[in-house]
Amino acid sequence: MVRPDMEPTTRGRVRVETTAKRVRTYADGRPVADTTRALLVWENPHFPTYYFPLDDVETGELKQTGKTKHSPSRGDGALHDVAGRPDAALVYGDDAPLEEIRGHVRFDWDAMDAWFEEDEEVFYHARDPYTRVDILPSSRHIRVEIDGVTVADSRRARILFETGLRPRYYLPKTDVRLDLLTRSDTATFCPYKGRAEYWSVGEGKDLVWSYPTPLPESQKIAGLVSFYNEKLDIYVDGVLEER
Repeated sequence: MVRPDMEPTTRGRVRVETTAKRVRTYADGRPVADTTRALLVWENPHFPTYYFPLDDVETGELKQTGKTKHSPSRGDGALHDVAGRPDAALVYGDDAPLEEIRGHVRFDWDAMDAWFEEDEEVFYHARDPYTRVDILPSSRHIRVEIDGVTVADSRRARILFETGLRPRYYLPKTDVRLDLLTRSDTATFCPYKGRAEYWSVGEGKDLVWSYPTPLPESQKIAGLVSFYNEKLDIYVDGVLEER
């Protein structure tokens, strides 16, 4: 959401917008920052990062390091330790070339213990308000082949369409050769879908994944299995997809 008095700003590849959501980040069980005035800053084109007004940050948790970090578009941010976590925050002063981020703090995502939008925990990175996830049931014939062996065959897929990404086919486990899968220790997190667990197939590591307990907006894929399109052969209604 963009306030009427603040139009979206771009500088180079950086886009800045406001959000009406309450945003919090925690360290050691305590909120280090809590605001309803967060900025969404696209430091890269794929997803935004939260920036907090300095007034909404527990400054007692910040410790100056005397170091700075330079960005061609955002200028020099002063590095701070956060609750004993080294270089976990960047504070932008009044000399930042991007006016909107002056007096704001950027926290390193992985250095913090937890992030929340309102009262829902957010994982991996800030959610992009322009990303949409649609999950649709489909009777298309989906067949997955690895090294000439059919690993899955289904007409009960749910196809996940996510903005900017290729479709992913999620299949019931009863339509998958589970005996060919080996569980992996790998886990990843998605801010729209939740935590994924993985399986390998033969020499192919982490080719298969599932969200056993996805976030509410992705409940339709709970317990279903998807395959890494780019690394194996998927036939849709008999037509081999490009990897």
